[in-house]
Amino acid sequence: MQWFRQDAHFDQKIQSRFGDAVEQALTGNLLHWSDAPTSALALVLLLDQFPRNIWRNTARAFSGDAQALDLSIRAEQQGWIASEPRRPRRQFWLMPRLHSEDLSVQTQALPLFERWTDPRTLAVAQRHRSTIAIHGRFPHRDNALGR
Repeated sequence: MQWFRQDAHFDQKIQSRFGDAVEQALTGNLLHWSDAPTSALALVLLLDQFPRNIWRNTARAFSGDAQALDLSIRAEQQGWIASEPRRPRRQFWLMPRLHSEDLSVQTQALPLFERWTDPRTLAVAQRHRSTIAIHGRFPHRDNALGR
């Protein structure tokens, strides 16, 4: 799967196909998408996943994280994650929590990853939580974020 591997060609495809939509999402022009599960999940992808491809290794790669996290929490509250029959979609609903540098978000997410994803994804979530518990942040972001 190309999603979680660094691939300049794939990143360029994301930029050319979805760059304008990502900009619209980041500026709040697609908030109406958050009213239904399918379009809200698309909005999560635009805010959480695609910036990581489009602006890899820069601070802007994380620019949609807060909005995506809010949508992930809302999806749980609305029952959208629980009612989603496809595991990959549930995983993408939960990715903003995996990307959070807030230890409480990471901790609260582990049971969700255990319930709604597979053992491999749960193991990734556990490693992410451990990193935040030890460092208080993701050190691999330090250069991009100037810290």
